[in-house]
Amino acid sequence: MLKGFRDFILRGNVIDLAVAVIIGAAFNAIVGSLVKDILGPLIAAVVGKPDFSALAFDIGKGHITYGNFLNALISFLMVASVVYFFIVLPITKITERAKALRPAAPVAPTTKVCPECLSEIPLAAKRCSHCAQLVA
Repeated sequence: MLKGFRDFILRGNVIDLAVAVIIGAAFNAIVGSLVKDILGPLIAAVVGKPDFSALAFDIGKGHITYGNFLNALISFLMVASVVYFFIVLPITKITERAKALRPAAPVAPTTKVCPECLSEIPLAAKRCSHCAQLVA
């Protein structure tokens, strides 16, 4: 029973997932700071303080603060745009450039030429499908 648990814990994808969660948590602080400390004040300088928490309305005895939802939505959109424009887009461009520099792997042939009629036939064929000639 302990051997199975040890094998599970030491499996590569479990370790990779743990590292990804730890790095993701640390990276969350960086993205959060970029949104809160840099982009938020820049947006506030242009359009005023972007705080909608005071927006609310009453329905019967209920008090609905939809401004908090708007704040969360704007924060999400800012974080998503930071992740896309500062991480995903540059990594995609770098990957495309690296693929363009790398020579393409040669593709193994899947057909051969019949010596009798010169038509293409599959590599595993023992007889040509066009002229019925035996092919080595």
